[in-house]
Amino acid sequence: MTRSRVCVFAAAALCFAFLCQPQPGAAQEETKKEESFEVELCKDKDAGEWFRLVAGEGDNCRDVIQCTSSGLQAIRCPAGLYFDIEKQTCDWKDAVKNCKLKNKERKVKPLLYTDEPLCQDGFLACGDGACIERGLFCNGEKDCNDGSDENTCDNENDPNRAPPCDPAVCVLPDCFCSEDGTTIPGDLPASEVPQMITITFDDAINNNNIELYKEIFNGKRKNPNGCEIKATFFVSHKYSNYSAVQETHRKGHEIAVHSITHNDDEHFWSNATVDDWAKEMAGTRIIIEKFANITDNSIVGVRAPYLRVGGNNQFTMMEEQAFLYDSTITAPLSNPPLWPYTMYFRMPHRCHGNLQHCPTRSHAVWEMVMNELDRREDPQFDEYLPGCAMVDSCSNILSGDQFYNFLNHNFNRHYNKNRAPLGLYFHAAWLKNNPEYLDAFLYWIDEVLENYKDVYFVTMTQVIQWIQNPRTIQEVKNFEPWTEKCVVTGRPACWVPHSCKLTSKELPGETINLQTCVRCPNNYPWINDPTGDGFF
Repeated sequence: MTRSRVCVFAAAALCFAFLCQPQPGAAQEETKKEESFEVELCKDKDAGEWFRLVAGEGDNCRDVIQCTSSGLQAIRCPAGLYFDIEKQTCDWKDAVKNCKLKNKERKVKPLLYTDEPLCQDGFLACGDGACIERGLFCNGEKDCNDGSDENTCDNENDPNRAPPCDPAVCVLPDCFCSEDGTTIPGDLPASEVPQMITITFDDAINNNNIELYKEIFNGKRKNPNGCEIKATFFVSHKYSNYSAVQETHRKGHEIAVHSITHNDDEHFWSNATVDDWAKEMAGTRIIIEKFANITDNSIVGVRAPYLRVGGNNQFTMMEEQAFLYDSTITAPLSNPPLWPYTMYFRMPHRCHGNLQHCPTRSHAVWEMVMNELDRREDPQFDEYLPGCAMVDSCSNILSGDQFYNFLNHNFNRHYNKNRAPLGLYFHAAWLKNNPEYLDAFLYWIDEVLENYKDVYFVTMTQVIQWIQNPRTIQEVKNFEPWTEKCVVTGRPACWVPHSCKLTSKELPGETINLQTCVRCPNNYPWINDPTGDGFF
């Protein structure tokens, strides 16, 4: 192998690639040998696939090549990074576990499209020609001997995929879809649609963030209907203060679930079984309902940790456990932005994100889609930048002024187009640790409430209630679902909660403090014992 065909080089900060130039005057026979080698090397590679010539740790794990129409192309990951063959990108050394692999795993594909049918009606062919029932394809279990029934399961290839949107069949209040996701429910003109803004926070509610929430939702900030602004909290279990969760719910905010364990292995969420999802999400609901004493069946929303979508398994669990909506799927930055939709029909956008596992089948679940935000400082002149879903992932926000401009720009993108709900999704620490950002955020909220009489800060469920029963700007002032717990008075459920120091067989060696207004359980609630009674 001569340098003329495979070049490997170092890059200081990013993975750079260039086409290797053939050396002038190379012997014709040598060129033929190289071309033959190249053909052999590339014959089983997918378009755009990177692979290794030599497997192993060190530089071997940094170097990969790719077959292109112009010959072989090579890159070397920067120092400190290795190339992840499965993800097809450079990543931190510790995160890459496949240095010994030269190629991505070659998956056998089923024989779905053949000139002559291979199987009887209702059956499809595996990669080896064996016929199995159509419904077994892409059900999360390998039913073909070669596993091919689970190898082409995206929105384009799943034989059991949801059909394209059919507005004649999909009608409100139970179903809503549009071909590109931008249509306004009820066919109202944009000028008659209240601009909804959803503020959400992920993870535990506890002493680290209670004061922040009190500052934002101080009872003085009110929507045009006179009701206090509301938010949605996706609560994860560990370290949550359930007396604070109970008080948050009492004040009219929405409580939704974000898992018990917040398992830090992103692959877990992508590949979790229906039972895994049920234990994590329905289990969280059991814990919250018991220890935050929430009895009104209002916990109906799900967001997966790390925004890792769980495919059909996640949404099957949600149907079985009677969850109303998911808010995990991200839609790529678009103008106009997308409205929420039901999952009975095909998603109106591509599955966005690295190695995401979006559902393909029809599910009786709403998707509160996370529209990416535009993070350009000056959209009129700045070059295109990828969007960001969580506000704290918009890495170019470096000052309060930038954040204020960012909020205004994205508000205008929604308000001046189709008025799709504007989602502002946070982790509390980002605002708490950056007082300048918090000041800018509060100033912006106050300014919007003062200047616009058609903008409402509402919960996720309240958005769905409006979509199911669209109301004009004038009508929405008396819209009953938006006036529940309008202005909250009275006292907290308990001034001094029980402080329960608990252990669990599932968390050996840990003693965790659980704060609640109800009686302390026997054990710290966890996956197999969500009530804490000790019955596994």
